[in-house]
Amino acid sequence: MLKHRGFPGRLPGTDYQFTIRRPNPRGVTPLTERARYGDRKPADRRADAGFMQALWDQFGDQPFERGNLDAGRLSWLFGREVVAAEDPFDPASYDALLRIDVAVARSSFPDVFGGGSA
Repeated sequence: MLKHRGFPGRLPGTDYQFTIRRPNPRGVTPLTERARYGDRKPADRRADAGFMQALWDQFGDQPFERGNLDAGRLSWLFGREVVAAEDPFDPASYDALLRIDVAVARSSFPDVFGGGSA
C-alpha cells in the first residue's frame, strides 16, 4: 500500500480522517458511491471540502493511486468529483488509480478552485 507522503492525515482540528496508517488485515475496504444529501452537517461539508483541497494540492488533475487514502472519505466523493482513472477498475484495491474530475469538482467545491463561496 502506497503511503502518500505529505498528505494530511486528517482535517486539522477534527477527527475527520483522511488517511489510514496500515492496510486492513481483513481485506481492502471497497470504494462505493455515497449520496450526499443537502441536510449534511456543516462539519461534514467542511471535511469533504478539506479532503478535496488536499487531493487537489497533492495530485492536481493527474491520476493518483488510492494507496493509504481513507475509503470512507473517498467514498463521499467517488463517482462524482473523484472517478476511476483505469479500466477495468477494482474498487477494492489499494493500487487502484483515481483522478479528480475537475469540472465536477470545481462545480461542487468552488472555494477549493478559487470560484468564490458556495
